[in-house]
Amino acid sequence: MSDNAKSSITKENKQKKIDTKLLTMLLVGIASAAGGLICIIVALLHSSPEYAPIEYPTIPSYMSANSNYSSLTGEILPENVEKDTPAFCIQTPNGTDGARPQAGLTEAGVIFEAIAEAGITRFAAIYQQPSSAVIGPIRSLRLYYLDWDTPFDCTIVHAGGADDALRAVASGGYKDLSEDYSYMYRGTYQKRLWNNLFTSSSALRSFTDSHGYDSSDIHGFARMTPEESNRDRVNSLAKTRLDITSPTSDNTSELSPDVVNINLRFGGVSTFNVNYTYNLESNRYLRKYENGVPHEVYKCPAENLSGKNPEDICELTQMTPSVVIAMVVNERRAADNYHENITTTGSGKAYIFQNGKAISGTWSKPTRNDQIEFLDEEGKQVKLAPGQTFISAIPSYGSIEY
Repeated sequence: MSDNAKSSITKENKQKKIDTKLLTMLLVGIASAAGGLICIIVALLHSSPEYAPIEYPTIPSYMSANSNYSSLTGEILPENVEKDTPAFCIQTPNGTDGARPQAGLTEAGVIFEAIAEAGITRFAAIYQQPSSAVIGPIRSLRLYYLDWDTPFDCTIVHAGGADDALRAVASGGYKDLSEDYSYMYRGTYQKRLWNNLFTSSSALRSFTDSHGYDSSDIHGFARMTPEESNRDRVNSLAKTRLDITSPTSDNTSELSPDVVNINLRFGGVSTFNVNYTYNLESNRYLRKYENGVPHEVYKCPAENLSGKNPEDICELTQMTPSVVIAMVVNERRAADNYHENITTTGSGKAYIFQNGKAISGTWSKPTRNDQIEFLDEEGKQVKLAPGQTFISAIPSYGSIEY
C-alpha cells in the first residue's frame, strides 16, 4: 500500500474517532439537560401553593399565656370581668305551641337539649354575664336537666317542675329561682299560651345580689385556648392536602372541612329534629329545624326594658354554635307514661363536631356533681373549641348522621 493511501486511511480513522467522541459528548449533554429539566419540574411542583407551609391565623396580642379564659365557654374574658361571676341555668321550652322563637338564647354559653315530654325537646341553657333585656320563655325542671346543670354551680331558673326534680333542688342546697314575679314577668299576648314567662339580665343580677350569690364555682368542660383551636382548625382543614398526590383528586387548590352537614334525630316527632351546616368562614354551625327553617331566636338589646314583649324590642338571629355534641343516652318513658327518664351518669357514645371535623368517642359522668368528660376512640380527653356549645341528648332509638 502506498504512503498516500495509508495517510488517507489514518485521517479517516481519526475523523471517525472525533465524530464518535462528539456524538458521545452530545448524548451525555442531552441526558444531563433532560435530568436537569426533570429536577426543575419536580422542584416547581413541590414549591406550588398546595405544598407551601401552613400559615396559621394571626393570634391577637391580648391572647397571651396570662389571658383570663371563661370557665363556661373557653373564650377570652375582658380584663374587668372575673371568671367566677354568677351563672344561671334557665329551663327553656322549644315546643311549637308558642315557645319559638326563644329570647336571649344566643348569649347562653352551653345549651343542653333533650326530650322533656311527648317527643318535645327542651333546653337547659347556662348563662354567665348575660346582657339581654329579655330571656326566656321559662318552663319546668326535669331531674336530668338538674344533673347536667349541677357542675356549673348556677342558679336554677325554672317554673316549677317534676316532683323528683323539685325534691332534689330542695334537699341539695341549690340556688333556686322558681316562678318568682319579683324577678320574672308574664307576657300580655295570647299566642305564646303558657310559654310566656320571661326574665331579664338585670332581674337575674338583682336576684343574686339580694340573696348574696355573688359567684359561681363553674366546673366547665376541658377547652382548647383560642390559639390551640385555630391551629386545630387549620390542621383539620389542611388534611385535604394529603389528597393532592392522588391522580384522581379534584381538590388541589382549596382546603375544605371533613364534615359539613349534621343531622340529629331525637325520634319519631320530626318537628324537633335538627340539622347543622358548617360555615367555613365563621367556623360555626348554622342550626336549622328538620324542615330546613333556621332556628332563629330574639337577640335583645341590653337596655333595661323588662316587661316588654320580645317581638317589640328584639331582632331575630340564627343560632350558630361553635361546637355541636351529640350524646347517645338511655331514655325511656316515665311511670306516668308522659314524661321522660334519661340516664345522665355512667357513659355512652358521643360525637363531637368542631373546627369542621367529627370526633367519634364517648361521654363519661360518674356522678351528678361531676362534669361530663368527652373521650376520643383511643380514650384520650377531647378538648372543646372555645365558644357556644350545643349538646343534644339523643336517645338510643334516635339517629346521628353526618
